[in-house]
Amino acid sequence: MKSKCLILSAFVALAGFLPQSKADILGSADSFAVLGSSTVTSTGDTILNGNLGLSPGTSITGFYPPGIVNGTIHNTDTVAGQAQADALTAYNFLAGEPVNSNLTGQDLGGLALLPGVYFFSSSAQLTGTLTLSGNGYYVFQIGSTLTTASSSSILLIDGAQAGDVFWQVGSSATLGDSTSFYGSILADASITLDPDASILSGRALAINGGVSLSDNNIVTVPVPEPGSFWLLAFCASVFGAGQRFGWRRKAGRS
Repeated sequence: MKSKCLILSAFVALAGFLPQSKADILGSADSFAVLGSSTVTSTGDTILNGNLGLSPGTSITGFYPPGIVNGTIHNTDTVAGQAQADALTAYNFLAGEPVNSNLTGQDLGGLALLPGVYFFSSSAQLTGTLTLSGNGYYVFQIGSTLTTASSSSILLIDGAQAGDVFWQVGSSATLGDSTSFYGSILADASITLDPDASILSGRALAINGGVSLSDNNIVTVPVPEPGSFWLLAFCASVFGAGQRFGWRRKAGRS
């Protein structure tokens, strides 16, 4: 019994060292590629790799056909309602994070940023390429609007993960034509993706407004970091080995 307790304690201790992603703050909203409050509309060949939800509105249009959802559609059900509640909680949490750097008035294009919390008192613009470098959390607190120019992009290097990038937007977000974007957008009002704009890994979560999608948009929910799986597997193997060792000791005594 004592050895089992020690093994279980080791399991819990090791689990405490697992990488904790801020994606956890999204709660049940983390499985949604797109989540709207008033409406979700698509006017072209949208592909959503993740769930699609709406609450409390009732109008989801433009899917099957032509848009495709590789997930589940939750149209004003309890799942979508809980996801909206969790998204609001996450929005408020992100808005309250201590600021590391004030970027008010600067264009994100051409910048190379390390993990941290970045603040814009009003609007934020991305023209060109934003580079995020290093493993850690990136939070962008934006007072009003987020807009990207055509063909803008985000580059993740040196271990930066899309699942650790969050855009807390005070009003609306618009991704311009052919934008390649990373991170989860939590907008107080609406989110619009222009033709050929994609959230390659992230989410579009509109707290009080709608999500408007157009031709050739792709939104893909981030996948878990591989490190978490292997550490969990290691913990499980330690626990399993301990059980086998205990069984052998018992067998030897009998």
